Amino acid sequence: MIDVKNLTKRYGDKTALDNISFSIDSGEVVGLLGLNGAGKTTTMNILTGYISATGGDVSIGGFDIASESSSAKRLIGYLPELPAFYPEIRVCEHLDFICGLKGVFKDKKKRVEHIEEICTRVGLADVQNRMIRNLSKGYKQRVGFAQALIGNPKVMILDEPTAGLDPSQIIEIRSLIKECGKDRTVIVSSHILSEIQSVCSRVIVINEGKLVADDSPDTLSGGGSLEEVFMQIIGYGGAS
Repeated sequence: MIDVKNLTKRYGDKTALDNISFSIDSGEVVGLLGLNGAGKTTTMNILTGYISATGGDVSIGGFDIASESSSAKRLIGYLPELPAFYPEIRVCEHLDFICGLKGVFKDKKKRVEHIEEICTRVGLADVQNRMIRNLSKGYKQRVGFAQALIGNPKVMILDEPTAGLDPSQIIEIRSLIKECGKDRTVIVSSHILSEIQSVCSRVIVINEGKLVADDSPDTLSGGGSLEEVFMQIIGYGGAS
């Protein structure tokens, strides 16, 4: 579903990504790990078509993200770390607006049914007529998740999906991620290692722009702490 070959990104003299390659099959839930500045955000921005690569190729569902961007982007649902909303409109109105932007479900009845189905799925059914400005951070994160699900994309790219949430909200969002992984490809970028270990079947570690590890959490950790192994992989001086 996702194929990355020799991906390179430079900003002037700085190399943010250095010739990384990986493939992700349909139905995989993959964690993308790395310290701040490691290159994971750059990777996600290229995968979503937000920025272009300096070199290499990225295909989503067989479509090249550079030359066939419209077809590739139709397959992607993206949840940024800080989702953007119009605070003065209702949840259902916002999701209707996103349907229009994505060009999906032009039939009004089908669009309403689609929005109601997604709201039920992510736990927004009781607040879909409320103004977004009046929602808690947890519910706003759900709106962002719902927004990413519009059009039933085959690929979900989630950047820090549980950032700033309380423990009960974190459990609920993790449950949503696992549910999504049953019928689509999911990439999760997170600095919370326990989260990656609990929801992902595979971990890709990027350090200083290079891919330094790619395996299942259990294999990488040997059944122990993923945090300790991660620190060893990236050569963090403070690791014990």
